[in-house]
Amino acid sequence: MAKKNKSSKEKTNPMRILDYSNIIYTAHSYDASKGISGKEVARSMNIDENILFKTLVTEGKSKEHYVFVIPVSSELNLKKAAIAADEKSISMIKQSDLLPLTGYVHGGCSPLGMKKSFKTFFHDSALSYDTIYFNGGKIGTQIQCSAKDLISLLDLEFKDII
Repeated sequence: MAKKNKSSKEKTNPMRILDYSNIIYTAHSYDASKGISGKEVARSMNIDENILFKTLVTEGKSKEHYVFVIPVSSELNLKKAAIAADEKSISMIKQSDLLPLTGYVHGGCSPLGMKKSFKTFFHDSALSYDTIYFNGGKIGTQIQCSAKDLISLLDLEFKDII
């Protein structure tokens, strides 16, 4: 049922999860040598920055971890993030902690398929689009699907977090 774009060469864990859950998606590849910032990826894929989402991993004052997924053209508002997560404060994790915590490297972090399940918040604008793009689990890969379809896969809420 899931479909794979011809430009994507191999399945990643997020793709396997979507396949197993019978969620329709399209995998897209891009030339990572042109840069991995979200804006650079959007330009190289010729898509609107507002529908390309980045995955940010944080830690609350309680030492719990949270995932925030926001448009690449935006910045996470840490105060709004803390309120959404019911924390006193939220901070970004150190880049060196990303791989051991999630199993993903910087620039290849997907909200799907992390080593452990974390409470996840998508910016509510994701609901405004039929499909959005997010990292496919490795640098050079993006997944396009409906944000609503991810509700069954993640401990997910949609909030104003930018």
